[in-house]
Amino acid sequence: MRKEETDNQRQTSGATGRNYEIGRTRSGLKMGFTTGSCAAAASKAAALMLFSGKEFRHVRLKTPKGIELYLDVEEIRRETGSVCCGVRKYSGDDPDVTDGLLVCAQVRKEAAVPDNENRIRISGGRGIGRVTRPGLEQAVGEAAVNKVPARMIREAVGKVCAAYRYTGGIHVTLTIPEGERVAEKTFNPRLGIEGGLSILGTTGIVEPMSEKALTDSIYLEMKVLRESGVTRCFITPGNYGSGFLQRRMGIDLSRAVKCSNYIGETIDDARLLGMRGLLLVGHVGKLVKLAAGVMNTHSRKADCRMEVLAAHAAMAGADRDTVTKIMNCINTTEAIRILKGENILAPVMGTVMLRIGKVLKRRAGEDMAIEAVMFSEEEGILGKTEGADVFLAQIMDR
Repeated sequence: MRKEETDNQRQTSGATGRNYEIGRTRSGLKMGFTTGSCAAAASKAAALMLFSGKEFRHVRLKTPKGIELYLDVEEIRRETGSVCCGVRKYSGDDPDVTDGLLVCAQVRKEAAVPDNENRIRISGGRGIGRVTRPGLEQAVGEAAVNKVPARMIREAVGKVCAAYRYTGGIHVTLTIPEGERVAEKTFNPRLGIEGGLSILGTTGIVEPMSEKALTDSIYLEMKVLRESGVTRCFITPGNYGSGFLQRRMGIDLSRAVKCSNYIGETIDDARLLGMRGLLLVGHVGKLVKLAAGVMNTHSRKADCRMEVLAAHAAMAGADRDTVTKIMNCINTTEAIRILKGENILAPVMGTVMLRIGKVLKRRAGEDMAIEAVMFSEEEGILGKTEGADVFLAQIMDR
């Protein structure tokens, strides 16, 4: 018997429904798992059943965060040449409209492909959104399956194929039966994703976003740094910012604090703790809102990204048609492409960063220095506040 089968057959006491105990935050809130983890686990289970001819009611999955999940497998269906099964989304204590939805994967063999890297093909069926406008991770017309979940699916299915010495092609079709209905309650329609939900997740794990619990944890994390002698630190809204700090700027994350959307509250806490300075590093999609004085960057609070970029484009001499195009963009990637095409990206970022600098300094007050670096994945660093480079050297010297 293959090891993969043995491991899965041992999961006879798998968790059911809301009884999953994956882990808890420092505030005691239950963690959950993403639609990406559901899709990868369902794909792995279907592949195991396709090759073994047996049935598995539980499957294990290693997430990018390093947490191993033991998940229930539901809705098993066998057809000629394929197996389909589902894993139900569990959001823990995070308020999420996708909680409890079934994410299904049908796995079938297909003819071998010449490019071995692409032999596991992923497509979206019922309830999976389709991209209709440029600027997202996927091209227009493709299923809204983000890069990390796609990689998780290919790795999970690839290991099963290797265990059974199968070298042919595999087609994975993802579906979310209730996806189209629930998508109406999300921001997908505003992003140009139509017909269903996205398969998301960068770590595979859902960490609860209770506002009080999260701001408390941000405060505690900064307090630990301050009491260890750190008086200047990095602040990033999330994984994009911390990833950019580490990969592109070569910064050790030991002095970086994730502030999520709570930039204003984080600045206030830093002042209370007696921090001497902060360097905020974040993606343009978050930080550009600061230029309008928005200090909680969650889209439910405010979304002024295009208004800011359009106004600063007009200041840089953009004509009415260009300003209108920017206002109609669905994300900053598309807007930056327009600014770059009009050769006004640098002046626009220059005035945006001047405004961000003023807003941050007004919130921080006179006793604490604060600077910012704004980036995009495509362009790298887009802009810095005036003293960012000097302040970066100060942070590195503590």
